[in-house]
Amino acid sequence: MATLEHPVVLGAGPVGRALVAGLVDQGTEPTVVTRSGRTLPGARALAADLTNPTEAKRALANATVVFQAAQPAYTRWPEDFPPLQRSIAAGAEAAGATLVAIENLYGYGPHRGPISADLPLVAATRKGAVRAALWRELADAHEAGRFPAAAVRASDFIGPHVEGSAYGERFFGPIVQGGKADVIGDPSTRHSVSYVPDVAAAMIAVAADPGAWGRAWHAPCAPAVTQAELVGLAAQAAGVVPSYRTVRPWMLRLLGRFVPEVGEMVELAYEFTEDLLVDWSDTEQRFGLAPTPLDEAIRTTVDWYRNEDRS
Repeated sequence: MATLEHPVVLGAGPVGRALVAGLVDQGTEPTVVTRSGRTLPGARALAADLTNPTEAKRALANATVVFQAAQPAYTRWPEDFPPLQRSIAAGAEAAGATLVAIENLYGYGPHRGPISADLPLVAATRKGAVRAALWRELADAHEAGRFPAAAVRASDFIGPHVEGSAYGERFFGPIVQGGKADVIGDPSTRHSVSYVPDVAAAMIAVAADPGAWGRAWHAPCAPAVTQAELVGLAAQAAGVVPSYRTVRPWMLRLLGRFVPEVGEMVELAYEFTEDLLVDWSDTEQRFGLAPTPLDEAIRTTVDWYRNEDRS
């Protein structure tokens, strides 16, 4: 794989951190852009308000590839995500850079059977419609020759620094303390999960392959297991007895009165009441990528949750 020159990573969340680590491992010194100018090992730090087009253009001026892993507050996607991405897109266009965005599966809406990247984006949910529109804008810009664009789509995250996911703080946090994990919907449903270092590896591979631009790809996922089995694997890694409580959609609605981010999950409850299976075979065929074994990914996640400073 070719080494990327002048990569710029937007955001220092789980994916942004994994991207920086992956790029550094390749011998590259990326620039990471956050509002605060947060530093990450091996990366140059730059502070910028990416919602401001002037600041976004300044931050991306020397970029050859832009990894878009920044996002607004989960409760404000419809209001804040489109202008944020447009500002970033304008910066990438001005720099002549390739833009690779991290996306999720919301844009597909409910689907029975494995979800492949060529499925239409037909979601009717509030956040699903936003996701679909964001990709269409990038695809249109690519087709118009404004700048090369691509996306990597992932399922619910697990891994270091993952806290807001369905398999984040409310799942792994209690388990490492010997308590009950929160399991949304039906514990017997199978659910593909995305380990953030695997997501980052896919984004880097797509960015380095011009033939992969202009479309979306799915990040590698280990074979799906049931949510109850995920609890069991996490408990085994933590050395505790597996235990969970089932969180029904009506409970999400009730909790959402006090924790708005939880309430935002109500419209997405279908992902946890039916099997959610990711087909990433085209990614495997093109890039030769393989997912981290699930037990290893879970063990690493548990170890991070046990680390008091979670650095």
